[in-house]
Amino acid sequence: MRSTETVGLMSQHFLLTAKARSLSLAKVARLSDEEAYQTFKLIRWAATNGEPFCPTCGCVAVYTYQTRKLFKCKGCNHQFSVTSGTIFASRKLPIRDYLLAIAIFVNGAKGHSALQLSRDLDCQYKTAFVMAHKIREAMASEANGATVSGTVEVDGAYFGGHVRPANHKENRRDRRLVQNQTGKRCVVVIMRERGGRTLPFVFKSEDASVVMIARTVQPGSTVHADEAAHWDALHARFLTKRINHSEAYSDGEACTNQAESFFSRLRRAEIGIHHHVAGPYLGAYASEMAWRENNRRVSNGEQYLMTTDAALQHPVSRQWKGYWQRAMKD
Repeated sequence: MRSTETVGLMSQHFLLTAKARSLSLAKVARLSDEEAYQTFKLIRWAATNGEPFCPTCGCVAVYTYQTRKLFKCKGCNHQFSVTSGTIFASRKLPIRDYLLAIAIFVNGAKGHSALQLSRDLDCQYKTAFVMAHKIREAMASEANGATVSGTVEVDGAYFGGHVRPANHKENRRDRRLVQNQTGKRCVVVIMRERGGRTLPFVFKSEDASVVMIARTVQPGSTVHADEAAHWDALHARFLTKRINHSEAYSDGEACTNQAESFFSRLRRAEIGIHHHVAGPYLGAYASEMAWRENNRRVSNGEQYLMTTDAALQHPVSRQWKGYWQRAMKD
């Protein structure tokens, strides 16, 4: 049995420390409409200490309307609000609800479902679904065009396309064979830089990712991969170390445990939070989990500010603005 002194010396998980807690949902929920509005202004226009400037021409000389929370540029006469041109453009909910939604979203260590968010905010599921995906898009934007270097672990994991086995044993088929699958199965391929960022991509098969890996991993890097035959092509471009998982998970030379750690987080989000993350939105969920993995040592208050800033600097979402209106037309 460990002594009390020994237990005290054991390292504590970051999420259990006081440093991980720098955000209070209660404080965000108690914000008045004016306080929430001023918070949005300070975050969006941090460079000018919250003073608005035109998003079209950049002019700092603007008129402020007294009857509505609108601004008008003195240079080009463009009218804009605190959310104009951002991912929250054309909003309908109060600003405080968006701040609260971001705070709730980043607090979920394994993610936050749209159904639960709709209950937290007392809004329709459709509203929460689109809002959550807008936040995910803003989170993922920081990795646009990014590359990895140094020691990079590469691996893939399949999601979606579940085929339910038949009731009677004689009617069951081998679900590993292509002819017995639904065709909806996709693979998330991860490129994880040790001590750095995590970049996920979605493909129909692992071997289809080799070109993207060659494009994303910088020359001179060392790549760690498992024994799958399609990773043989990586030897031509990188110093590649392989680990046979049927024999060991790490042999002192090669190891993909950090890539497996990412998949563990994504699997737990799928099973415990969302229950289904496949389909056309798999990449969005994978990018969210990569963001959470990259910022796992950052306090929830900092994550809140980072996400709010990303959302207010992100342009209007072409995928999610008017999403349900397009879906009903289809």
